[in-house]
Amino acid sequence: MNEQLFCVNGIEYAAESFGNPEHSAILLIMGAQASMVWWDVDFCQRLAAKGYFVIRYDNRDDAIRVLDQFGIARAHVVGISMGGLLTQILALQHPERVLTITLLATTNFAPDLPPMEEKVIQYFTQAAEIDWTKEEVVIAFTVGKWKVLAGSKHPFEEKRINELAVEEVKRSQNIASMNNHGLVTGGESYLVRTGEIDVPTLVIHGTEDPIIPYAHGVALAQAIGKAELLTLEGTGHELHQKDWDCIIEAISKHSIKHRSTQ
Repeated sequence: MNEQLFCVNGIEYAAESFGNPEHSAILLIMGAQASMVWWDVDFCQRLAAKGYFVIRYDNRDDAIRVLDQFGIARAHVVGISMGGLLTQILALQHPERVLTITLLATTNFAPDLPPMEEKVIQYFTQAAEIDWTKEEVVIAFTVGKWKVLAGSKHPFEEKRINELAVEEVKRSQNIASMNNHGLVTGGESYLVRTGEIDVPTLVIHGTEDPIIPYAHGVALAQAIGKAELLTLEGTGHELHQKDWDCIIEAISKHSIKHRSTQ
C-alpha cells in the first residue's frame, strides 16, 4: 500500500493505493461521515490480489482529481452509501472515465421508497450533542453508529470497528469535519437521470439495511438498464468482514468483463 497527500487548488486530500499500477484500476468511494479507513486495508489487498490497482481516498471534492493524480484514464468505480450517489453522478458526468460501476447500499431516492428506520434517526439526532474535541466520545459515537447500522446475519465486529474508529480519529486534523458531508448539495438533478447511466452496473444491497432499505437497491437496479443485483441476506448498512469474499468476487467478476490497462 502507498498513501499519498495531494494538494489541488489549495485543497489537501489523501489517497492510498494497493497492487500493481499496471493493472486495471478500481476507485473506492466511501460514504458520508467516513474516511477511507472504512475500506479496510485487508479488503483492499484482497481486491488487489484479484489483479487490480485499488485506490481508496478520503471522500472530499472530485473523484476525477484522484484518477488524474494517479494518471488513470478510466477506472472501475465502487461506491457505498453516499459514495454510491457520487458514483452515479460520476457515471453521468464523466462516462468516458468509467469502465464499470458497483453501487453498494445506496439509492437514487426515487419516489415512494421506504424511509430510514426510526432507530437510525434517533441515533443521529444525538450527533448535535457530541463533543467533537474528545476523542473517546467520538470513537464511542462511531462504534455505536456502525452497531445501529448492522444487520443480524453476522455478529457485530466491535473490536475491528473500534480499531478503525481509533485510526480515523488519530489521523484526522479535524474530526468534526466529517459532518460536512451532510452539507453537500447539487446532486439532485443527476439522481433523476439514473436511467441514463450507460455503463455496466452492479448493485449490491443488504436486506436489513436500516438507513437505505433494501427496496432502494431493487429500485436502483431496475432503473439502470445494464444493472445486475446482488442481494446480501441479513446484511445491514455495512461492509462486514464475513461478506467480503462474496462482495470482492462479485466486483471482480463484474469488472473483469470490461478490464483494460490504463
